[in-house]
Amino acid sequence: MSEQIPGWFTEIFQDQGTGFSLKVKSKLHEEQSQYQKIEIFETETFGNLMVLDGCVMLTDRDNFLYHEMMTHPALFTHQAPKKVVIVGGGDCGTLKEVLKHPGVEEAWQVEIDERVTRVAEKYFPDLCTANNDPRANFFFGDGIKWIADAPLESIDLIIVDSTDPVGPAEGLFAVDFYRNCFMALREGGMIVQQTESPLLHTSSIIKKVHEDMRQAGFDGVKTLPFPQPVYPTGWWSCTMAGKGKKLEFFREEDAAERPFVTRYYNAEVHKAALALPEFMKNELDLD
Repeated sequence: MSEQIPGWFTEIFQDQGTGFSLKVKSKLHEEQSQYQKIEIFETETFGNLMVLDGCVMLTDRDNFLYHEMMTHPALFTHQAPKKVVIVGGGDCGTLKEVLKHPGVEEAWQVEIDERVTRVAEKYFPDLCTANNDPRANFFFGDGIKWIADAPLESIDLIIVDSTDPVGPAEGLFAVDFYRNCFMALREGGMIVQQTESPLLHTSSIIKKVHEDMRQAGFDGVKTLPFPQPVYPTGWWSCTMAGKGKKLEFFREEDAAERPFVTRYYNAEVHKAALALPEFMKNELDLD
């Protein structure tokens, strides 16, 4: 939920007894799409802010942390990703990072709400610089059905860039969805999904994602924590899993010599993110 105090945008996480605020200059945009309320604010220190149904989605200042960690660890762990599908990701930041990889031949953004993408094109143009890349493809509709209908063994990497597991996104955190992803992936393929805050959600959401991915047939499930100041607790995560791939190793030399600029991700960050704190290992029943 959100609460408006004059001059501030505040998101309150009622069940956790915490919240997050940004001082704002003005509201730039507000609309009710078919699926959700979309708001854009200009903030004092974090640039533009996108809010969906009262929940912070991204800001100009720190979105690179999320978008780089949702993409590059998986892309450099896969042996040679050529076809990538993003489920969600309507702000286009994940698509932009995927298409930095010259080996990617085809990328699909499968987003239920086209208005998120159109608003992002106006208020977050830097995130949308790859939208006209000839390798970029857009489908606006139900991502769960799109994956279910995908040809068997036709995709190398699926990135689930979803909102919290409530409402339209709830079905993206389910074993049936992961099973359909498994069937759509080629051997050696991978899935990566945002999995919320390690501090708040390890014993609930993250542990369930591990269990459900394994039940769907995936190997080597790994959660990578990373900083994200505008999300609950300022600490977020993504979880990767492989189809016939254990994920212990990644193309470290390729990551170190990547032919594009990043602001957070590098080979050292990749290795460090694979090291989980003790409480997460305990709660996830890892040795």
